Amino acid sequence: MISRRQFLHRSAAGIVAARTLASRTRRLEAAPLGFPIGGQVYPHRQRIQDGDFAGLLKDMKDLGIGSVELDSPGYAFAASLADGKQTRRIIDDHGLQCPSVHFTMKELRTTLPTAIAWAKDVGAGQVSTASLGGKSTNGATTLDEVKRAADEFNGIAADVAKAGLLTTLHNETFEHSRIEDGRLTYHVLFDLLDPKTVFMQFQMSSVPITGDPVGLFTKYPNRFRSLHLQGVDLSAGRGEGAAAGAVPPVGGRQAAAGRGPQLAVGHDSLDWPKIFAAAKIGGITNYFVEQSWDLMVQSVAYLKTLNG
Repeated sequence: MISRRQFLHRSAAGIVAARTLASRTRRLEAAPLGFPIGGQVYPHRQRIQDGDFAGLLKDMKDLGIGSVELDSPGYAFAASLADGKQTRRIIDDHGLQCPSVHFTMKELRTTLPTAIAWAKDVGAGQVSTASLGGKSTNGATTLDEVKRAADEFNGIAADVAKAGLLTTLHNETFEHSRIEDGRLTYHVLFDLLDPKTVFMQFQMSSVPITGDPVGLFTKYPNRFRSLHLQGVDLSAGRGEGAAAGAVPPVGGRQAAAGRGPQLAVGHDSLDWPKIFAAAKIGGITNYFVEQSWDLMVQSVAYLKTLNG
């Protein structure tokens, strides 16, 4: 027999334990791959440009996002984030983390020490860029140009590594071009970029051009570190531009040709549980939804249903 006080105490403890377990379960469900759901700020750049960076972070946190990928002050809309330490305080104040930053190739070429210092100030461990920015015409380039661009980026990544950070390469226009023998530049780069210092940040909307991400993650284990998430309708077809590797502008940044209307993650034709399982082989350590706010809301809601 136990006293009424003991009964109430144990019942209260049981309720607390149950709530704690439920909370942990929700956190696990909201973290595919075991990482916080991430959000890229670029689609919401107008809010940053308008001085509402803190408000954007609050809304992301309330949505269930745990990490953000910033764009550097090299992007005009992010000029207000130039004070990296102050930016870090705003991120911390909202209970978020910033594991990765996008820089322009101009910054990486001409002001790399400054870029590295800013990345460290905001707490990022990964330095990324949208594209190598090599020369291509109508979706065509040359193997020599791809080698030149790869050599340049290997040099940049070596310096980034010396500073204790990691370099990732996103794939956009140049990476979606084709060399003389018809091979996709993106695929050729796996043989030219240093696997010890350069890792890939895969753009999911590029699947109609680059091919099945599961196959890529499996073929190139540990060569990836990050993902940009968008829904993809594989039945939409690739379009004329995609066949040649051309990539039209969508929403201010390049996106895969022939992908069709933008879709939320989980409201498309991709097998996301299978992709996330293969991503572990690929070496993924973070991922970011890069979509308009309405689509991000839908994508995050879906991601919360996936187990780590």
